[in-house]
Amino acid sequence: MLIAVTVIAALVVLAGLVGIIVPVLPGLALVLVAVAGWALAVQHPAGWTVLFFSFAMAVAGWVLQYLLPARRMQAFGVPRRTLLVGAGVGIVGLFLLPPLGLPIGFVLGVFGAEFARLGSAEQAWPSAVQALKAAAVSYGIELTVAVMIAIAFAIGASVVVSGSLAAVPSPTV
Repeated sequence: MLIAVTVIAALVVLAGLVGIIVPVLPGLALVLVAVAGWALAVQHPAGWTVLFFSFAMAVAGWVLQYLLPARRMQAFGVPRRTLLVGAGVGIVGLFLLPPLGLPIGFVLGVFGAEFARLGSAEQAWPSAVQALKAAAVSYGIELTVAVMIAIAFAIGASVVVSGSLAAVPSPTV
């Protein structure tokens, strides 16, 4: 039972990682749910430690995922209104073109808002490039945090599973 739960949780963690790379699933949330389900199922101190670490990393990742790119774009001179337009168009893009609509919509929204504000494509283009870089940073943060959680899960799972295997008596010859 313990090994089956661990294997299922590992497969869900893997699906979460794939969901970050190919944005179809909410990857980091899926990784966190898998670790939480595993920790609740195994009821082991290593599981609780991994869950605490995973939750802290996920929260930090979610905060950084939006805070760092937004600050970087504002430092470049992109107004908050442009970021809000980009976010809104990104959300619309998510529904129109599910796998890649969010980043594409965000970049197009920033470009459109800057074009409307500045009056020329040449002046709006640098902001769109910054938006693309910000989207890449955001995805990079999410992927890095999810990989760190996956590594912590692998370590915790090996501790839990090896401990349960040590309790099984070895056959005598």
